[in-house]
Amino acid sequence: MTRLILAAFLTLIAFAANSVLNRMAVAGGHISVGDFAIWRVAAGAVTLLGLSIILRGRKFMAIARANPKMRLAGGFCLATYMLGFSLAYLKLDAGLGTLLLFGAVQLTMFSGSLLLGEGVSPRRLGGAAVALAGLVWLLLPEGQITLPLDAVTAIAVAGLGWGGYSLLGRKARDPIPETAVNFWIAFGLCALALFLFPLPEGQTADATGRGLAILSGAVTSGMGYALWYTILPHLGAARAGLAQLSVPPLAILGGVLLLDEVLTLHLIAASLVVIGGVAYGLTGAHKAP
Repeated sequence: MTRLILAAFLTLIAFAANSVLNRMAVAGGHISVGDFAIWRVAAGAVTLLGLSIILRGRKFMAIARANPKMRLAGGFCLATYMLGFSLAYLKLDAGLGTLLLFGAVQLTMFSGSLLLGEGVSPRRLGGAAVALAGLVWLLLPEGQITLPLDAVTAIAVAGLGWGGYSLLGRKARDPIPETAVNFWIAFGLCALALFLFPLPEGQTADATGRGLAILSGAVTSGMGYALWYTILPHLGAARAGLAQLSVPPLAILGGVLLLDEVLTLHLIAASLVVIGGVAYGLTGAHKAP
């Protein structure tokens, strides 16, 4: 159990680091959203392929060819998340986009839990409600809110993609090579989509932007997602969805530590509400009604 908790914590840190690296690269003017996405998924694909060959040798090809429907589904969900995320943040405020994304992920994961017959306990539902309320308080921008339909649709699709990718991970047997195949399929789909429907021209990618995208793809995405696939069979859909609500507060803390963003009383209080809701929902006896 201790190893599972540690692995889950490291995975959530990796997810939060993705957000920080994205802000450093894109908001810092080093690379466009589309370029960041394609460099990120390419770096993850190459890194995981190398690790898979080192760890599995000749067995890698047999693993890659096994269960092709599952690998295609995983690659499609991952590409859907990457592309939807990139499209949405062309028009959405970062905080509002994150709020909508994790709301869509929660709906997908909890719906999947019910459809898969896992059941969701009242305590877990209560914890999710508290955490989501804290997330609204934490991320909802002040003043007038603009909700472009295309951007909202894109972030909702991205949330469905990530939720679907996480649900598929419950059946992972060999996470690193399986994630490697998912990344290669996602890379092909992302490259094809961006070639056919290029995003609006943004800033030219420089060495810093590409380096941050590669770091995000190789380490915090590639390795982070492989670790996620390692622990998902032990978490279940509802717990996995609930745990991910702690990512935004962790990302904000990372921004404070690495990007000199301001830590306010509002951020502290709202983050504590989110973490408290997650902790409440994940602890104690859980019996599905």
